[in-house]
Amino acid sequence: MKRIIAGLMILLVTGVASAKVDLTTIPTRDTVQLTIYNSADLTLVRESRALTLAEGANALQFSWANTLIDPTSLEMLPKAHAAEIDIAELVFPPRVKNLGLWNVESEVSGKVPVEISYLTSGLTWRAFYMGTLSQDEKTMRLQGYVRVTNNSGEDYENAQTRLVVGKVHILDQIGELASRQYAYGRPDEVGARPPVPSAPHPVKLKRAAMRDLRMMAEAAPMMAAKGVIKEGLSEYFLYTIEGTETIPTGWSKRLQSFDVEGIPVVNLYKYEEERYGDRVVRFLSFANDEEHELGETPIPDGTLKVYRTADEQNHLAYEGQSSFKYIPVGEEVELSLGAMADVVVEPTLMEVKTDNYRFDKDRNISGWDDIATWKVEVRNTRAVPVKIEIRRNFDSSYWDLARNGQVDAFEKVDLDTVKFTIELAPRSKRTFEYTLTTYRGVRTEDWTRRSR
Repeated sequence: MKRIIAGLMILLVTGVASAKVDLTTIPTRDTVQLTIYNSADLTLVRESRALTLAEGANALQFSWANTLIDPTSLEMLPKAHAAEIDIAELVFPPRVKNLGLWNVESEVSGKVPVEISYLTSGLTWRAFYMGTLSQDEKTMRLQGYVRVTNNSGEDYENAQTRLVVGKVHILDQIGELASRQYAYGRPDEVGARPPVPSAPHPVKLKRAAMRDLRMMAEAAPMMAAKGVIKEGLSEYFLYTIEGTETIPTGWSKRLQSFDVEGIPVVNLYKYEEERYGDRVVRFLSFANDEEHELGETPIPDGTLKVYRTADEQNHLAYEGQSSFKYIPVGEEVELSLGAMADVVVEPTLMEVKTDNYRFDKDRNISGWDDIATWKVEVRNTRAVPVKIEIRRNFDSSYWDLARNGQVDAFEKVDLDTVKFTIELAPRSKRTFEYTLTTYRGVRTEDWTRRSR
């Protein structure tokens, strides 16, 4: 804030051009609101201040030196006496770096509340989450956080922070515009003819973009009541973080966005040698809907770290983490928590043989059956029951399978994959066997006729 205050001042013009000019430093901000977009390096800043104006002509000087503010986006609106105050223009004096001058005509004198808005670069945010499973792992407390990082060159004190999820389309990179020493580039030499623009004038483009962004920002008041406000705005979603925070330049600050208890979750352990190797991978799933105590808003991209309540004293045990993409309302998400060592699947090939040979007219082998017997041992060393999904992939789509032992039903997933689903009690194990018969050569014709 100090950087802008040092560069914002009112020159009170009390008469004609030859009259005395008084120099006054602008008052501090009354409120400030940051609307930060996660899909672009773009932040809309809205400040409210009380300016002391003189009746007649006033000049307001603005310097953006050492910040990433885009000077071409600057706008000022009176919040009182609007019919009596004319903010005529914002000019950028030639050969003066990082400086703009507002010309203001006022029919009133004294303090007038105004709103100053502009775009800046250098403010970013990212979401991350903490999930705490109950001891039986059937429900989860989900806490959402946002880390806001300020590298804009400007301190923002007691700022209300608002976050927008959604793709923002901009014509210019704000950081590049902010880095110019002159608002519209280096002045041409005197008498030089400016080039004919090949696109709409940048001021018109900027003002159109500012109108769209301001309409989004004005969907809620500058300073909302305590609590997280979440609103849908067309293809965007707006999050208003509780309270206000001071975020100095060069700092990052963690802000809480939501905290929901008792979300029903499903834990599923998967084994598929071709995909995961010889380890069992744990998955955690839930839906972003009312049935799962969620569903009010989309959940932004982020990383979820999962813990489990380990005892009655609420000590936590780390279970794993997973990154995920944006979760729309009503959509289910399945998150991989990584390979686990306390749930084990060990398949063992017990026997291989061939049978049912077929011969062609020259007595050459034209078909046969490959018969393989597998034993699968499944162990759960955890203190909670687990559900395990075991997938087995075959090298042919012509096969039959017979099973025996302690195994629940299997399901044919596709032409060459089956899935066994097993539920194991705490600290228990199961063993089952299956025999796979694969048909080769002309024996596939026999399999096809029998399968019709």
